[in-house]
Amino acid sequence: MSEPKVWVFFYGSFINREVLAEVDLIPERVEVARLAGYDITIRPLANLELSDQSSVYGIVCETTHTELARLYGQEWVATYLPKAVLVETQSGQPLPALCYVAPQREPKPAAAAYVDRIVKPARAYGFPRWYIDRLESYRPGARVDGSTT
Repeated sequence: MSEPKVWVFFYGSFINREVLAEVDLIPERVEVARLAGYDITIRPLANLELSDQSSVYGIVCETTHTELARLYGQEWVATYLPKAVLVETQSGQPLPALCYVAPQREPKPAAAAYVDRIVKPARAYGFPRWYIDRLESYRPGARVDGSTT
């Protein structure tokens, strides 16, 4: 009997299918989704903060708890804890999903290569331009408007 799957919302480098493939997580179906009421930070890894003025874009896919444990158990990944959220898919449907959020920790600058691992697939998925600019604002040397100095 196969392990049951759960919906999960990814918003940081795990929106990158190459990153998922590094731990042999190959989702059969991926859909763009938006999580309202949160903002993304990248300090040095992506995380969520409550916000009544923002939304976070990412992807939803079905995966097993075993796959999630393997993904979040990687040495480079900080402690992230599952949280139940309600996302809206690109087709406008509400979907309950798990979303992993790290406890607050001391902020540090993000590495350019890490930001690239998020921005490249975000563009490919067609995330809104304002959101790409938000991601780019965490690039070392970036100004608030997302351009570099």
